[in-house]
Amino acid sequence: MLILGGSLACFAGHRLFKLVLAMYGFIFGALLASSTMGVTNTAGMVGAALLGGIVGALILVFAYFVGIALVGAGLGALVAHVGWTTLRAGAGDPPVALVIVLAICGSIAAMVLQRWVIVVTTAVAGAWTIIVGALAIAGDRLASRAATTGDVWILYPLSPTPPRPWVPYAWVALGFLGMAMQLGVTGRRR
Repeated sequence: MLILGGSLACFAGHRLFKLVLAMYGFIFGALLASSTMGVTNTAGMVGAALLGGIVGALILVFAYFVGIALVGAGLGALVAHVGWTTLRAGAGDPPVALVIVLAICGSIAAMVLQRWVIVVTTAVAGAWTIIVGALAIAGDRLASRAATTGDVWILYPLSPTPPRPWVPYAWVALGFLGMAMQLGVTGRRR
């Protein structure tokens, strides 16, 4: 599922942006809603995840501009985390103020440069999702832990790279390939 969803986002994210918004809205809604249930209440967690996922998908699809702003904010937060861990390895999480400032800048940029931000963000997020899915299939401990553990808080590993230094290069290459595909083929205006 990660590889399929990542491929759709990476290579056709602009064309299918509302579908991508619905998918990520479902995931975020399911995460938030299921976190309100106790981990021993499986039926409650599944029900809350489904209901929360549907509500999250509807919110992002119907609030298209809010979705774009949230995508920009997410990209800004991602830049804060990746930049901080790259520049200050072992220093922990970035300061909250940095994450907030970059999330606000990402939201503003997303509203001004909607098409470009959609293409770049869906290509980068899709590329990462493809890599995480491929690593999970290949048996990577951190990536497969998200799919096999009973811990609902481990969903989407953001750092399976320490034992594999090639992953950031593959991520960038796949992200550029996705952007080129979207701008050249799937993202063309009719």
